[in-house]
Parts: sequence; C-alpha cells; structure tokens
Amino acid sequence: MSSTTIGLVHPGEMGAALGAALRAVGHDVTWASAGRSDATSERAREADLRDVESVGELANEAALIVSVCPPHAALEVARLFSGFEGAYVDANAISPETTRRVGAALSRYVDGGVIGPPPRGPGTTRLYLSGADAQEVAELFTGTVVDACVLSAEIGDASALKMVYAGWTKGTAELFTGTVVDARVLSAEIGDASALKMVYAGWTKGTAALLLALRAVARADRVEDALLREWNESLPDLAARLASAEQSAAKKGWRWVGEMEEIAATFEAAGQPPGFHRAAAEVFREFP
Repeated sequence: MSSTTIGLVHPGEMGAALGAALRAVGHDVTWASAGRSDATSERAREADLRDVESVGELANEAALIVSVCPPHAALEVARLFSGFEGAYVDANAISPETTRRVGAALSRYVDGGVIGPPPRGPGTTRLYLSGADAQEVAELFTGTVVDACVLSAEIGDASALKMVYAGWTKGTAELFTGTVVDARVLSAEIGDASALKMVYAGWTKGTAALLLALRAVARADRVEDALLREWNESLPDLAARLASAEQSAAKKGWRWVGEMEEIAATFEAAGQPPGFHRAAAEVFREFP
C-alpha cells in the first residue's frame, strides 16, 4: 500500500487514536504544534505523528484533512482550511445546522460523527459519514475492522463521486486498511452523520449529566446517603453508571458543554424541547 499524507487537527484523545490507527498501516499523518499544549504534543509523539508546525504547512502537504476538535471550535478550525482543495472530514460532535455551516466554506466536505471510544482495538469505534464525498472516505476503510455504512443515495451522486474520486491520489481507498477504526458512510446528505451523533450522545451524555445533577440535589437536601442506598437496592446498575459519569466529567466535562449546546440546537430544530441538554451543558460547565 502506498503512503498518503493526512493532516490531523488536533491530536486530542480521539484524534491521536485515529492518527495512530493510520500510522499503524504506514501512512504519513501530520499535525501542527503551533499553539498546542505539552499534553497534545505528548499524545502526538506517542501516536508517531509528524509535526509540520503550522496549519498552513499542514494544508500544503496533506491530501486529506481530518478535524477532531472540541465542538465549539469546529467552525473556527474549518475556516483555517477555506482554500484547501482536498477532502475535509469534520468528525466532531456538532449539530446538522452547524455541520452545514462548516462545509459551506470548503470545496470538498464530508460530515462525520464518531460513536464509541478512541479506537484501541476492533469492534469498538464507528465513524459515520455523509456528503457528496462520503463514499470515497468510506472506501478508505475497505478491508479494515471499521464498518463503513451508506445511509442513502441519490441519482447522480454516484457519477459525481466517481468524478472527484478519479482526481484523488491512487490508492486512497486503502488509507485505513488494517486499522482499528470502524468507518460507516451514512448517506450523501450533509448533516446525517452529525444528526446521528447528536441523538446518540443526547442519551449517553445527557443521562450522565442527569445523574450528576440528581446526586448534587440529594446532597444539598441532605438525602444523598438515603438516595444511594435506594439506588443500590432498586437500581443497582446506577452505582457504576454514576461513578463513570463522575470520572468522565472530572476529566473532560468542559468539552461536553459545547456538545450539549449542539444537541439542544438539534432538538430545537426538530421541534423538540431543547431545555434538557441546555441544562446538561450547565451541569458539565461546573467541571474542569
């Protein structure tokens, strides 16, 4: 398999794991260290990513850009690549409306949504994709442990995809071959992958915020011990769920604030009450 250069912004916990998966099959994965933290640099080093220092150089060298950043920064990061001619994959937890805004300034845009933990082994992480170039990106994962799934197809999309695919570097479809990332193409429609991510995380992280808030209220009303005893008796699974929510929120609750706000926007756009996840954002805002 030939090596292809892929630009990654930025190597956080998820991004670094995706980059490491690509490096494991011999591809050149780059990142830009300018303005990034020591922790980010260490993750990039452990993932064996090549530092090109600046975002400008990242765009110059890369055939493909993958954005994995905090939700609130997705639009700002995309604007840095407004002149980029390759495919730009946004794999962030943002609403369909936001992902359309992100893609508006890019010539070739793929909407993505990651479900599952940072990929460390097969069968745990799925990457859902949508947009005109989604099938091309899905094919990058052919033969890997990543499951790429197309949600829908419109007449003319296949021909359009063929045209842009022909201009892509030969061998691009094998970029992710042998990696641990499970990539699934949902459809050719921008917004579908983000919509799936929003409703999925609306449950997993929204209910985590509810548990944290319930314990805080019980503590304030001096019934915390009684509540925990009752949970242990009638809902024994909640103890582990609460512990997990507390551990995750303490580690990265700040990052989930923007995601909850994006989920609230998704609910509102669908005619559903947005207050659930606006409140969840406030819960996570209390954490580092």
